[in-house]
Amino acid sequence: MTRIIAVHGVLPQHRYDQGAITEALAEMCLLPGGDRGVLERLHATSTVRGRHLALPLERYASLNGFGAANDAFIEAALDLGEQAVRGALEQAALRPEDIDLVVSTSVTGIAAPSIEARLAGRLGLRPDVKRIPSFGLGCVGGAAGIARLHDYLEGRPDQLALLLSVELCSLTLQRSDASAQNLVAGALFGDGAAAVLAAGRDRLPAAPRSAPTVVATRSHLYPGTERMLGWDVCDSGFRIVLGADLPDLVRTHLGEEVRTFLADHELKTEDVTAWVCHPGGPRVLDAVRETLALPARALELTWRSLAEVGNLSSASVLHVLRDTLALCPPPPGTPGLLLAIGPGFSTELVLLRW
Repeated sequence: MTRIIAVHGVLPQHRYDQGAITEALAEMCLLPGGDRGVLERLHATSTVRGRHLALPLERYASLNGFGAANDAFIEAALDLGEQAVRGALEQAALRPEDIDLVVSTSVTGIAAPSIEARLAGRLGLRPDVKRIPSFGLGCVGGAAGIARLHDYLEGRPDQLALLLSVELCSLTLQRSDASAQNLVAGALFGDGAAAVLAAGRDRLPAAPRSAPTVVATRSHLYPGTERMLGWDVCDSGFRIVLGADLPDLVRTHLGEEVRTFLADHELKTEDVTAWVCHPGGPRVLDAVRETLALPARALELTWRSLAEVGNLSSASVLHVLRDTLALCPPPPGTPGLLLAIGPGFSTELVLLRW
């Protein structure tokens, strides 16, 4: 039994409403004579009202090349990552040296040594802390990270594990790229980080009464869908791959996957009292609700997160989990499902119990 004892989300200090971002992207992405109406419609229908960015908005136009953007990623990721981890430790009343394992995830920048290694000295982690940095999971990274903490702690029930997600999606923006994929990404994605602390069943001190336990996890890759979601890596950095059929794939596969997973634990969708869902975008969220036949308000916190901060890739579902714990924790003893969809095309499911 793994217990989630702290979830702390952080955002960069630079916040802009959607209109200001739309204006800036029109100048950076549209070619002379380009159709500004398409960009404005995409931003208006995204349901995103504002986002936090790693850099002041005016700095993005001067980021020349992959190297400059990645240097900015490392600098900002270290600051946000440190804030996220310190916040989680304070929430759980624990010390950095208590951590036995760190899993870190990001898909928006590259660092070697990895971000958690660079943070180890700043935070005061033990020199013998185990580290598992991951890249490429994308939006499923938060859910997959919790699953991997659970795998580790099942075999080491007296230990404490940390998940750190840092995603600075704004630094992947492709200037002078008026493709539909780049414009959609520019309308949806924001920047943020989150840290999760999880304890094995024998770990003391006791977790808060509202802390959920991880019951089981499931990962699934769907063959032949590799070009549905991800990056093409080019001289200018990460160019997004975003298939128009993604919502249809969700409708086709997610419902059966979730129902089978729940049935393995003698549950049905109507038994779930908390749906902690990654905010992939309006069309994806509509597809999730339809294929699972969820009540209209089941994904309310996910929609709220999308509106307030945009899609934070792997950090998003962790922000939704934090909001669930803080704003509307389910009744004790009831099941919840944390789910995310990402590159692969893949799904990650984590069954929780409060």
